[in-house]
Amino acid sequence: MLTWLHKLLRHIGLAKENQPALPDPLWLSTLRDYPFLTADSDNDPAQLRAMVSKFLADKEFSGANGLHINDAIAVAIAAQACLPVLHLGLNWYDDFKGIVVHPGAMLASREVVDDAGVVHHYKETLTGETMHHGPVTLSWADVVASGDSAQTGYNVVIHEFVHKLDMRSGKADGCPPLPSRVVWENWRVTMQASYARFQTQLTMAERFGAEPPWLDAYAATTPAEFFAVASEAYFVNRRRFAQEFPELLPLFAQFFNASAAP
Repeated sequence: MLTWLHKLLRHIGLAKENQPALPDPLWLSTLRDYPFLTADSDNDPAQLRAMVSKFLADKEFSGANGLHINDAIAVAIAAQACLPVLHLGLNWYDDFKGIVVHPGAMLASREVVDDAGVVHHYKETLTGETMHHGPVTLSWADVVASGDSAQTGYNVVIHEFVHKLDMRSGKADGCPPLPSRVVWENWRVTMQASYARFQTQLTMAERFGAEPPWLDAYAATTPAEFFAVASEAYFVNRRRFAQEFPELLPLFAQFFNASAAP
């Protein structure tokens, strides 16, 4: 268990209503390393800090391939994971407990069946993965670099935890639970148009040498990946996101600021 959390919980008898505060040096160093955490005026640092404490008390971290989970690793991941639900609430993450952290990218075994019924096995390199009702897996090398990668809109923690929000509707399809049919229809139409535009930009860049889109090409894979990749950019580089996706800015602001039903 985390050093500071273990000591304080031992003294308060694991009382969930009285979560221990993060130590100042640990919290301040996290904010310095990941300045996007408080770049948006809607993100109250005190509210985020309190949520991170609750998140850490509820989730279980484990290191893989020899990685030892220390306080700095856990707090860095927790702070970034809490950004998407800062105004929605931690109950959006109540379907899982485990967070597995690898030192770097990991290889996952995959199996696909083609149209002829032939089974193909291959290895896929991953920086993160989210299981429905299961754990979140992350590459620490990518997490620790997320302060610098914010310029490109990249953040593996936000990406994987936004998949968790998406899965609340039953499957990852790029549409999280929304409060009404009207809101859902607006989300669907706006996201589909934005996704199609991104795919066109990527095709023009790859085939005809046009300027490539700002977001990672992985966003063109599926609507679920487009939502996750776009959400990364929304949280870590709001100014550039607003320039590139003005149609998504009000849509995301409405959802992530708690207008959606859990």
